[in-house]
Amino acid sequence: MKLKTTLRTNKGYALIVMMMLAAVSLLILGGALRWTSSTASNTDRNNIYFDTLAAAEAATEKVVARISRDFQTHGEGVVYASLPVYRTLLPTSAEDEYWNNFNFNNGGGTENRTHVERLTAWGYTNLNSQYAGLKAMASTYRIVSNARTEGSSRPMTAALKQEIQIASIPVFQFAIFYTMDLEINPGPDMTINGRVHSNGEIYTRPNSSVTYLDHVTAVRNINLFQSPMDPSTRPTDGVVKFKSEHDARVSSLTLPIGTNNSPAAVHSVVEIPSWSESPSSPMGKQRYFNKADVVMLYSDSGIAALARNHLGVLTPIPAAQFNTFASTNSSHSFYNKREGKTVKTIELCVECFKIFSEGYFRGHYGNSARNANTIYIADTRTLPSNSQSGIRVVNGETLPSGGLTIATRNPIYVKGDFNSPASTRGTSNTAGTKPSSIVADSITILSDDWNDSEGHKSLSYRKARNTTVNAAFLGGIVASDGVYYSGGVENFPRFLENWSGRTFTYNGSMVVMFYSQISNAPWPGTGDVYNPPNRNWAFDVNFMDATKLPSGTPQLLTTIRGKWEILPPNTIL
Repeated sequence: MKLKTTLRTNKGYALIVMMMLAAVSLLILGGALRWTSSTASNTDRNNIYFDTLAAAEAATEKVVARISRDFQTHGEGVVYASLPVYRTLLPTSAEDEYWNNFNFNNGGGTENRTHVERLTAWGYTNLNSQYAGLKAMASTYRIVSNARTEGSSRPMTAALKQEIQIASIPVFQFAIFYTMDLEINPGPDMTINGRVHSNGEIYTRPNSSVTYLDHVTAVRNINLFQSPMDPSTRPTDGVVKFKSEHDARVSSLTLPIGTNNSPAAVHSVVEIPSWSESPSSPMGKQRYFNKADVVMLYSDSGIAALARNHLGVLTPIPAAQFNTFASTNSSHSFYNKREGKTVKTIELCVECFKIFSEGYFRGHYGNSARNANTIYIADTRTLPSNSQSGIRVVNGETLPSGGLTIATRNPIYVKGDFNSPASTRGTSNTAGTKPSSIVADSITILSDDWNDSEGHKSLSYRKARNTTVNAAFLGGIVASDGVYYSGGVENFPRFLENWSGRTFTYNGSMVVMFYSQISNAPWPGTGDVYNPPNRNWAFDVNFMDATKLPSGTPQLLTTIRGKWEILPPNTIL
């Protein structure tokens, strides 16, 4: 009897344990189901929230895109005047039926509106983000959108704010600026003390070293190797040093000349406009022809010399006046060994132009308050196939008060010291210089020892003298093509003399906007056409001051993104 009782008791315990285990299992299963349900709910809420936030961002992006387009095409004045229009911009079902899922408001309670305001008025200021350190004419705009789900089982609102800066950046604030791929592969050590930017790739593989002291940016990549189109054999132990930030994949910086900013299109800024083109068109505003105080046009039919009066109208300059500073004397011709052609020059005497600028120009064109500070020259004369046009600048040690910009569609040859006070010649001290720029199809430096009659002779006859030039350079290059190297930044200023043991001192800004269309012979290397100088080069920090920029300085328009912030719903700040 006792054994039977024990068996019944054991069976009871087993049943109880089984029931307890079942209960625990049910509790675990219930918890798991609740957790799964809660997780699914949270996931669903998160998905709805992020979809709603993305809708709010889409609304702000639509405004940013419109502001950027209007700024590039019409300028900041039109952007500011268009604020009421921007506030009505929203994603619409006409663009995609998806937007029927959302309602939009401006965060202040007004439906079907986006909040858009200008935070800072248009003025000269410091830039933000990757362009910090540069100064430009700029203004800052704030865009805020609130989006709410429509017809959702879980209504939700998300708000987002963007702040952008639209800016007009003087191109000469860059020590080096390239519209296309930038190559810099010097033999001797080189130090660059200003900003560097390329709208393409940067290729840098020096024989010794390149040191960048300031910010380096590229729209594509910053490559520590030579271009695949550079056929040169280069050492593998060259050193590249970045002493500041270097950023790839940044926004492009372009001239506001229209939709096509190719090098070929940009070359138009140094060309003569068609008479049907409006000077107020995007391209018209950028042409040096339209910016010039004095225009000199040489053609097979004669010379047209014009001065822009106080009303902006071009009026004739008497021959007795323009012949004092511009000459086409046949004795000015010389042989360019790189091009293999005789250069038929128009010679511009800067000292003589200074007298005209500060005298006759001020007294005869209603411009009594200012000098002529920009001259545009174009030579379209028909020349033999063995000849080439060129503008030669001489006697340029002292410029007109207010400075001087010389622009041409032709190659330029700068002979001797330019914008160079004797007391600071050979140094980076530019305190006594005037704002100046040289703009041309190509730019070649000739020392004061250059002799026209010896251009075709060997380098032993073409020995250079120490020379100082203080001016921004904007010109063209001949690109690396797999057979020839472009010469790189180190050979952007061209030479035709034996500079061995001599120094070329340069303070300015080197800007390459296009490919040379007239002086288009490839870089020849050294030993026959020229030998390179000791390069005492520096960025001219005067160009960081808006009052010291050269006349006609091109402006690069860009939109700079600043704050991107998620806001509590129904707020603006």
